[in-house]
Amino acid sequence: MQALTKQKVTCNIGLVLYSTNPILEESIMSLEHAILGFLNQRPYSGYDLKKIFDTSIRHFWPADQSQIYRTLSRMTKLGWVNNQVIKQESRPDRKEYSITSEGKDEFRRWLTTPLPPEENRSADMIQVFFASELTDEEALEIFERAQVNIKMGLAHYAQISRDPKQYSQYTHSPRDFFFWMLTLDVGVNMLESNLNFIEQVINKIRNGEVPSA
Repeated sequence: MQALTKQKVTCNIGLVLYSTNPILEESIMSLEHAILGFLNQRPYSGYDLKKIFDTSIRHFWPADQSQIYRTLSRMTKLGWVNNQVIKQESRPDRKEYSITSEGKDEFRRWLTTPLPPEENRSADMIQVFFASELTDEEALEIFERAQVNIKMGLAHYAQISRDPKQYSQYTHSPRDFFFWMLTLDVGVNMLESNLNFIEQVINKIRNGEVPSA
């Protein structure tokens, strides 16, 4: 079983899928705040932050190594984090980052700020909207592709470990683990709901319940 996530799960069919829109998300959350959240627990190096991103929140907020280092640099200038170089005999020196009191205040401010409703834009939904131009067989393929992708997403989530021991490197708090698993539950529940809806649509098309041209 793998840790919370190793890859971002995406599917098709716009509003009926569990995916993320990085352009829209940028307005309601920043990488800075995700990093502040982890540093609020304990100090990390940039390398270790990348590891915890990949094993915890990547299914809804991925970040590459260069993004993390650039963001840490900005956060240092803002006074939200500071760093110290730790000498290591057998390996290169390690730069470890810790949150400052200003960083704690900013993280708390963001965490308690109501977020604006998310908008939705989807090329897939444009295809569905104009699917009357297609034959029933062609329209069916749109939804069957989505069905396959969602099942793949559910299969991926099923491989994610729910064993607290798998995350002991990052937290020993049952409260942390409870909320971490909620993010997985959200993904599973949304995919299952989406799958149920799409299979209803597939059955309607197969049963000839779609009005003719």
